[in-house]
Amino acid sequence: MDFDTQINRLGTHSVKWDSMEPFYGVPAKDGIAMWVADMDFRPPACVQRALEGMLQHGVYGYYGDDAEYLDAIRWWMKTRHNWDVAREHIFTTHGLVNGTAMCIDAFTKPGDGVVLLTPVYHAFARVIKGAGRQVVECKLATVNGRYEMDFDAWDAQMTGGETMLILCSPHNPGGRVWSVAELQGVADFAKRHNLLLVSDEIHHDLVMPGQKHTAMATLPDLADRLVMMTATTKTFNIAGAHSGNVIIADPTLRARFAERMNAMGISPNSFGLFMATAAYSPEGAAWVDALVAYLDGNRKIFDAGVNQIPGVKSMPLEATYLAWVDFAGTGMAQAEFIDRVQKAAKIAANHGTPFGAGGESFLRFNLATPRAVVVEAVKRLQTAFADLQ
Repeated sequence: MDFDTQINRLGTHSVKWDSMEPFYGVPAKDGIAMWVADMDFRPPACVQRALEGMLQHGVYGYYGDDAEYLDAIRWWMKTRHNWDVAREHIFTTHGLVNGTAMCIDAFTKPGDGVVLLTPVYHAFARVIKGAGRQVVECKLATVNGRYEMDFDAWDAQMTGGETMLILCSPHNPGGRVWSVAELQGVADFAKRHNLLLVSDEIHHDLVMPGQKHTAMATLPDLADRLVMMTATTKTFNIAGAHSGNVIIADPTLRARFAERMNAMGISPNSFGLFMATAAYSPEGAAWVDALVAYLDGNRKIFDAGVNQIPGVKSMPLEATYLAWVDFAGTGMAQAEFIDRVQKAAKIAANHGTPFGAGGESFLRFNLATPRAVVVEAVKRLQTAFADLQ
């Protein structure tokens, strides 16, 4: 499995590489794209073969008989996450941002409060606001350099106007793998305040060695208020397939979601289904294991190098391939450290402010790229902040 070959993605309609200059002013010719959360690796060979089979057949009609696809999902969740999923509980959406938007549409009303544990994936707030709902930011506590739940503070914030909580598990951008006790705390918080709980677990396969992800659906007495969201897209670098799964065990919630899916005329594209079926396989599993080991190596190199810069601290990464780096200790204003990263180091990284309260002093760096690129990025960052040494 080759993760070291550098693949030129410029000029391929890659938002990550082709948009870094207009968005960040980082030149395409010698810039490094470390923002959008997709990987610079080809997916496993089983996914490539599935697409080649479609091309050889040459007819691209409507997809039918999804039993094999559904059973591939069930096999993966059982073998990789110890979670039993029934076929009839699975809906396929156009990715999980669409899945989130569909949940907001199906289960909340205009004006309702939707709780986010911030800083958190920026698209959540975007779709909440776009739907005319209110974003309620419950700020994560920083304890010994990592995020922790702060239920006492959050309890005090609730007004009764909140109807949904969206959890990111594992957490993007902080890289936390929530413990069973923390997940139970979230479940209890949702029950106390009568919140529907949407658990976005798109990063659940990308967990560093020594860490263990627990699917929220495996906790007891939660099904009547739980919606699970998973996808192959982040795991296997097939985000362009725009497919994701919303998995709902409760029949009442499932009926409401199905009604909205029907009303919106949503059905998946066949490319995504063929790719997902191929990916959720023993061959795909072996590829993921090799990928995680490689990402772990990238993480160690990046953290060791960045943490040598005085006042700069990368949050310990327990999952995902997204490093969350705090520049607060430099004493610099946000505009200055951003300028140094973009103009001096020529690196495009996500700004922290769109992730919500607590993100202002951070940048998010995508480490899912060949190791030589990570090494070069570290070198550039150290040079850009050399006067602090």
